[in-house]
Amino acid sequence: MGLAGLVIVVAFVGMALLAPLIAPYDPIALNVKAKFLTPSAAHWAGTDHLGRDLLSRIIWGARLALGIAMTSVGMAGALGLLLGLVAGYGPRWLDSLLVVVFDCLSSLPMIFFALAVITVLGPGTTTLIIVIVLVSFPAYARLIRTQTLTLANADYILAERAMGAGAGRIILRHLLPNVVGPLVILICMDIPVIIMLEAGLSYLNLGVKPPAPSWGNILAEGYTALRQAPHVVIVAGIPLVLATLGFTFLGEGLRDVLDPRGAGRRRA
Repeated sequence: MGLAGLVIVVAFVGMALLAPLIAPYDPIALNVKAKFLTPSAAHWAGTDHLGRDLLSRIIWGARLALGIAMTSVGMAGALGLLLGLVAGYGPRWLDSLLVVVFDCLSSLPMIFFALAVITVLGPGTTTLIIVIVLVSFPAYARLIRTQTLTLANADYILAERAMGAGAGRIILRHLLPNVVGPLVILICMDIPVIIMLEAGLSYLNLGVKPPAPSWGNILAEGYTALRQAPHVVIVAGIPLVLATLGFTFLGEGLRDVLDPRGAGRRRA
């Protein structure tokens, strides 16, 4: 499963990076005379209601979806890592304050919180990234805090303290390498959630604005003509399903590699 997930993820990343070279058409070029064409040799995935090539839009949509997902989870992971280390190794009063912040943000329904932020800041790619960071970083911070609290009382950490090592050395040399693994696994498992969130908000016209080739925009445009051209929704749904399976399988594989004790317990 991990190998299958890696192959799917590499395929999507390669498709996103090579979009200008492998996309057969301009994803926003209009050709109304060729609207709603079914898949053929000229248009492998057919065309939409404006005659735009769906395969080209799916390929460029992969670049948009993965770009937003990677950027947002990278920022959220870095913020969660920093705050989690501070909460787990800092003074207790600061830990209590940060935990309250994490709990407050985590208790908010994700979709309603996203809609509230978008209503205040306005729809767009930047707002979408901000929403994803605010939604995601509390879970990462709580994970890092838990790992840090567990490691802070380990024998080798206590020995480092007894030898006079400072907090910076302990965090960078001992805590950080040991807490990054679980964070990478969680981020990998969260990427398909972020992709679905971006697609859902774009479907509601609250994310990436048309004519940008977002998978959510393609789904919304296909839904309005579902009876006339059902192939549009099918073509737009396939990459969402494959991306979800790929990153999920890859996350499971990484968990087996980075946490062999947990893998052994699951097999038992």
